[in-house]
Amino acid sequence: MSVDRVSLAVSSLEGIKPPTFLSIKAGDFVIIQATQQVAHQVNDDWWMGQIVFCEGGARDPRVNTMFQVADVDDGGIFWVNGDEVTHVVRSLDGLALNA
Repeated sequence: MSVDRVSLAVSSLEGIKPPTFLSIKAGDFVIIQATQQVAHQVNDDWWMGQIVFCEGGARDPRVNTMFQVADVDDGGIFWVNGDEVTHVVRSLDGLALNA
């Protein structure tokens, strides 16, 4: 006889904040900080960009891990790994805001 049982085990991921890049969509403004190449070095290399395109990962194409980002200062387009995104600034309609 089969009996459905509810697992009372606590997830090891409970209480851990998901990575910032999991909620990114095209049109969002993001703060990018390049990963440190040398240990114990202060890295102030950051910039702001707007997400142009989201690319799914190799393990699960539904989870975006690479992003094409337009630099808001010079308009350059760069591919960025999701781990380099530190903050997301939501736009109202997914398009750039004109002042």
